[in-house]
This record gives sequence, C-alpha cells and structure tokens, in this order.
Amino acid sequence: MLDVMSEKTIALVTGANKGIGYEIAAGLAALGWSVGVGARDEQRRTDAVAKLRAAGADAFGVPLDVTDDESVTAAARLIDERAGRLDVLVNNAGVAGGWPEQPSTIDLETVRRLVETNVIGVIRVTNAMLPLLRRSAHPRIVNQSSHVGSLSLQTTPGADLGGISGAYAPTKTFLNAVTIQYAKELSGTNILINNACPGYVATDLNGFAGTQTPEQGAAIAVRLAALPDNGPTGQMFDDGGVVPW
Repeated sequence: MLDVMSEKTIALVTGANKGIGYEIAAGLAALGWSVGVGARDEQRRTDAVAKLRAAGADAFGVPLDVTDDESVTAAARLIDERAGRLDVLVNNAGVAGGWPEQPSTIDLETVRRLVETNVIGVIRVTNAMLPLLRRSAHPRIVNQSSHVGSLSLQTTPGADLGGISGAYAPTKTFLNAVTIQYAKELSGTNILINNACPGYVATDLNGFAGTQTPEQGAAIAVRLAALPDNGPTGQMFDDGGVVPW
C-alpha cells in the first residue's frame, strides 16, 4: 500500500477507456496525478492504461462496471489496497439511447437501462468511494452531466439542444438533482461536488457527430477535479462558466 499521506493525488475516472473519459484520465495524469482507469471491458481498459503509460502517465487499471454492486465494491477495495484513500472521483461512465426519441413511444427498457447507468451507477460508485474520499485532504467529485439535462435551457424558447430526448436528457436532469442533494449532505465537509457539461463532443454516443474533440470536452471535468479548497460546490459548469440547472 502507498503511504496514505503521499502527496501524489489519487484519482478514479469511470468509463475511462475511450472518448471523453480517456481524455479526462490523460488530463489528470498530466497534472502529475496517479489515475485509475475505470472500465468494464478488460481489453479496452488494458489498452488505455498501456497508451497512457506510454505517454508517461501514472495510470492503473480498475475493473469497474458501474451497474454491478460487486464490481463497484471490488473497485473500492482495489483503490484502498493500492493507495489507502481517493482524492478525486470523476463519474464519467454513461450510455445514450436513440436520438431524437419521443417519450410517447420510447421503449421502457431503454429508460431503465439509461437510468441504471447514468444515475444509479453514479450513486452506487459515489457511495462506495465516499469512505476513501473522506480520508483525503482535498476530495473532489465531478459528475459528467450535459447541457441537455438543464431544465432552464430545455425551457428556453429557441434553444437548440438537438431535438426531443425521451430518456438520455431526463437522466442528466435526474443526475443534476442528485448532485444537488449530495452537495447539501456534504455541506460543511471538505468534499466539493460539481457537474461538468463537456459540450457536443464527437464520441460513439452520438455517432461521432459532435463538433468538439474528446480532449476539448474533457477540459471542464479536469478543471473541476483540480478546484482549490475554496472552490464552488453544488453547481454545474461548462468551459464558459456556470450552467443553470
């Protein structure tokens, strides 16, 4: 086990084997941090860790399926045995349904699948990692949200959010609400929790139709992960600043 008083920041990024998650891991590693690459696909996880290490990163693999209790418990145990604490958790793993998707005709199994990963998965991982985060001097939690989850933006006349989304957008709204409740519970502690909006990023979630690169999309999560102790909590941000709930 590493010395729990080690100055090297220990981070975990879920869904870090590709896309924005991989670039978040790379961005945190560039800060000199030790980064856990959380992913359920063994080969992709191994390849991502190898690629990061080849670039000079201190990266390690964390087998992690955010929808599985045993997997998440084992991931927390691995980090505990490796470092004795966790300084930063980035809940990036997520899935998308069809787009556009009418709520009146949506398959309910799609809704269940998206809620299980995008919302319950975040709660599951966060709760498993909180004991380790509480051992950190500067703990941070970053949840990957989206502009489409903002009710303020969704109800702004003329706002272009890509059409009707019967499942994905509501899961991000749900996640936003959950983050607010965590911020209330953690008020008075040193744990800062915020949501990141990466923008319209070209990833497999949108068939690579996005206008930004994964590296660009990762920037806000990296910034929130490295907030100073007097930084904000219980808010949502993109590269331009605060995004309304």
